Amino acid sequence: MKAVPTKAVPMNRFVLPDESILRAREKLVLDHFQDEVDQDWGATLSTFPHPHYELIAQMKVHDGEAAVREYYDETRVAFPDQHHEIIAFRHSVDAVIVEFWLLGTHRGPLGEIPATGGTHRTRMNAYFVFDENENLVTERIYFDQLTILKQLVEGVDRRKPSGILKLLRILKGVLAMSGGAPDARLLDTTPPDFVRRD
Repeated sequence: MKAVPTKAVPMNRFVLPDESILRAREKLVLDHFQDEVDQDWGATLSTFPHPHYELIAQMKVHDGEAAVREYYDETRVAFPDQHHEIIAFRHSVDAVIVEFWLLGTHRGPLGEIPATGGTHRTRMNAYFVFDENENLVTERIYFDQLTILKQLVEGVDRRKPSGILKLLRILKGVLAMSGGAPDARLLDTTPPDFVRRD
């Protein structure tokens, strides 16, 4: 389900698209959110011509259907009940910007981090970026990883030896996942060319 206008129109950063385009984008993004909650990956992937997620906190890109499916699998093994509460929904010239709470219970491993059984409720922003043909080309997500981790370890009992061992395994997992270079596609940015009017 993608929004397709009758013809491609170059974007002017000062002019919002027609209301019908904004409504089509909004429906696509809301369907995308619901499909993620329902874990209907085929429907979620169909919202993109080419699935592409950018996780800015981790400086990581999941590009293409196989990589995005792996991302879905990893996060739902870790948080099988993951869901959203939308806070605000905004339109821009080339994107839908959604502020939301992401919620979930840490029931399985998240990469190298063992399950804690803890829950989190984390405020996030996602930019759903559209091209000039009204295809969804990127979901770019901003969040604070430490906010999630802090909530997940709150329930670990630090007074028991088993709790101390779990905290050490969590720390080891966090350190193992923090290595690696950032994705170059997120580093190679070009400032916009602003025209000053005096």
